[in-house]
Amino acid sequence: MPGGYPYRMREHDERGTTMTGVDPGRLDDQQLMKELETIHRTRHDTLLYGSNDALRTHNERMAQLEGEYLRRNPRRFVAPGRTRDGARDRAGDGSCDSRDEQAPVGKWGPGSAAPRESGPDRSPRA
Repeated sequence: MPGGYPYRMREHDERGTTMTGVDPGRLDDQQLMKELETIHRTRHDTLLYGSNDALRTHNERMAQLEGEYLRRNPRRFVAPGRTRDGARDRAGDGSCDSRDEQAPVGKWGPGSAAPRESGPDRSPRA
């Protein structure tokens, strides 16, 4: 073909393939942490605005990276406040006001359940 080499272009055509990055087991510790930071930083936008395929790919890659991190760090430091017991201790220390105790509790914590209806005794939370 005049002006180009289309047969060479086809060998780099990756449409229809899933790019998942380097195998996490081949990354050194610093590279693994950088990949984890990047994927966690982009998670929210992928969830809100990505296609189903993009979200599925993101989920798979995140699971691979996190699995490798956990494999390498089975005895990693766990902050006491990040456990269920720690959360119970925080809730019992008097730091929560009564509104928080009555707030709906969803998967992500107080106030993350479906919004309550407004009304005389059900004013929406600020």
